[in-house]
Amino acid sequence: MSKPNVSFYNLAWRWHFYAGLFVAPFMILLAITGIIYLFKPQLDPLLYRELMVVEAGHHRQDADSLLASVRKAYPQGHVGQYLPPLDAGRSAQFVVHDGGRELNVFVDPYSAKVLGEQDGKQNLQAIARALHGELMIGTLGDRLVELAAGWGIVLVVSGLYLWWPRGRNSAGVLWPRLGARGRVLWRDLHAVSGFWGSALLLLMLLSGMTWTGLWGKQYADLWNRFPAAMWNDVPKSDKQARDLNNAHRQTVPWALENTPMPVSGAHAEHAGHHMMDQAPAAPQLSLQQVEDIATLRKVEPGYSITPPTNADGVFTIAVFADDPRNDATLHVDQYTGQVLADVRWQDYSPVARATELGVMLHEGKLFGPLNQFVILLVCLMILLGSVSGLVMWWKRKPASGLGVPPLRHDLPRWKAAVGVMLVLGVAFPLVGLSMVVMWGVDSLVVRRKAMARA
Repeated sequence: MSKPNVSFYNLAWRWHFYAGLFVAPFMILLAITGIIYLFKPQLDPLLYRELMVVEAGHHRQDADSLLASVRKAYPQGHVGQYLPPLDAGRSAQFVVHDGGRELNVFVDPYSAKVLGEQDGKQNLQAIARALHGELMIGTLGDRLVELAAGWGIVLVVSGLYLWWPRGRNSAGVLWPRLGARGRVLWRDLHAVSGFWGSALLLLMLLSGMTWTGLWGKQYADLWNRFPAAMWNDVPKSDKQARDLNNAHRQTVPWALENTPMPVSGAHAEHAGHHMMDQAPAAPQLSLQQVEDIATLRKVEPGYSITPPTNADGVFTIAVFADDPRNDATLHVDQYTGQVLADVRWQDYSPVARATELGVMLHEGKLFGPLNQFVILLVCLMILLGSVSGLVMWWKRKPASGLGVPPLRHDLPRWKAAVGVMLVLGVAFPLVGLSMVVMWGVDSLVVRRKAMARA
């Protein structure tokens, strides 16, 4: 007699279980760090008021005077970035590399007085961002976050399948049975919050995947494309704009990460830029002149200016705006002041526009406080779903073993769901690879149990 096929419902149960145990700790961490970074605009001026908030004056010092004050205070330091004041009541900021440290140095724009410093990598927001993106352990952390986010998508899909009412009444499906106790109540909280938050959670996970080092890079390679003619008359280096971003600091928008960095052409023509990429920068353009270019080109306040790091480098003016329609990335020749590239929202492809909108929704910036409130709710749902899932597991876990749901053969099969899982495995390679590993391990465990019973 042939052995009955194991239903997909049962396999989905087991995979949901396995994935949940792996993903839940990451989701809790991502939700907490996400909430911290979500409220960066409100938290920073409160936590660092003496550094960031100034009394508005009548006359602002030019950028070169502010730079001179910073260089005087840090004679051995190297200035890596300048952020002009956001408004009349805010200080200017310089990123200074000094003695192996990366410092955020704040300057009163009216008196040119250095107000103080902040560790660029060890402040609350930088730590939250680095944990959120790569767990503060580099490439390995990035891959783990990508794997967790990919399996998070599988969890949402499989969770919706497991949640599907199948003739049950609405209690415990559309709303929790608050009168219940124990595991039933935790199950209702887990299922109901997962259902109502599923669409936004998928948006959060998918938009977050665009930052990842493996899937995100492949996605960017496929969709981050600009007309080649934009760069035809611009001498280009072998570096990309993504080199200006790192785990704790975003400089250029996502849509620009794959674009080539130009070189300062006047110097390249006279000295051969291929031989001078290691020579120190010697800009003939002042910092104030670069700021004037940003003003003339109507770049949204909140932009940064990144100076060249070598003799053929460029000044980069970039704003990663709350409203992506105000994004701007300009590369300026350090010798002539010529704007070599000026890329705006209208230059983005439809996919890049959609991705940038998703990123800003993810960060809670697109619609101001309302967007923050919605993302806060999503983060709280993630915390509730993760904690409730762990509690349910702990309550049903036997004294020995993981408490893996047993295989059954009496539930209906759903062939379309198998196809959905296969598509997810192909779309997210790390998830697909881990599916194969998990299937192999699970099959081995089941086979051993069957042999033990025999």
